[in-house]
Amino acid sequence: MTDLVIRPLHAGEGSLFDTLAVPQLVGFGVFGRKFAEMWAKGEYRPEWTWVALRDGELVARAAWWGGPEDTEPVALDWFDFTDREAAVELLRAPGFHKAEYELALPADWRERPEVVAARQDRVDAAIAAGMRPLVDRFRYTWTLEDGLPERPGRLEYRPEPDDEVVHAAFLRIQEGTLDAHARRAIAQGGLKQAADEEMEFLNWMPSPREWWRLAYTPDGDLVGITVPGRNYGGAVVGIIGVVPEHRGHGYGYDLLVECTHLLVEAGETRVMAATDVGNKAMAAAFERAGYPVTQERAVLEWPA
Repeated sequence: MTDLVIRPLHAGEGSLFDTLAVPQLVGFGVFGRKFAEMWAKGEYRPEWTWVALRDGELVARAAWWGGPEDTEPVALDWFDFTDREAAVELLRAPGFHKAEYELALPADWRERPEVVAARQDRVDAAIAAGMRPLVDRFRYTWTLEDGLPERPGRLEYRPEPDDEVVHAAFLRIQEGTLDAHARRAIAQGGLKQAADEEMEFLNWMPSPREWWRLAYTPDGDLVGITVPGRNYGGAVVGIIGVVPEHRGHGYGYDLLVECTHLLVEAGETRVMAATDVGNKAMAAAFERAGYPVTQERAVLEWPA
């Protein structure tokens, strides 16, 4: 077999990334994202965008993404190949082991054999490189045309400027959580690590700190937290969580509706959100609130 060259792209080489002849069945390209546009805006950095070449021909490509202030990538966005061996080596070469692979999939992917095959090819290559599946997630996109649900009116919402109070709420919320990322953090470092990671994520978002809300019963008992936010792609349901003693009463729906109203009041007309496929209660809350599933994500991680 000919020699394989694996390297990051250089400035001015962005057009090389688009020379790989693969059908657009999975990944962000299916949903209208253009690599050339992201590259031109500097959202894909040369040092985080890698290619594998045989005899000068592109046979695999991978692009990692991070926010403007990030010093290392947080997610693998693009991963395509015509040469599986090269693809496996391509994932290993940069050493970006803190970045998860988020494989974007059409909502109906299970009904389309060609998409099932494209998904499996990429998952198998990532596993061969050393990654492992973490979770499958529903992704939602709500717009005003979907209808703004009425506030249930069961809870009171208060801004909380004290990070220690919010952190203490997360310590309670993470008990018995169904969220795969939080469960991983608990397994690695207990409830404190899980709460720390939630705080780190909230502070990473470029939306105002003043948007965070703790939710209480009329008697003043803490029910949970709802955080409308913005990431670098737009408005999002940042975090919703309910403390263990108040689960089973549908409060996740209340928190989601409040989050949506706060974002609309801030001028947003489009809101993105996500939940693990296995979190049946939260998935039901999104459905009830009129949030349509617009894609799924297969999430893989590097072992700690």
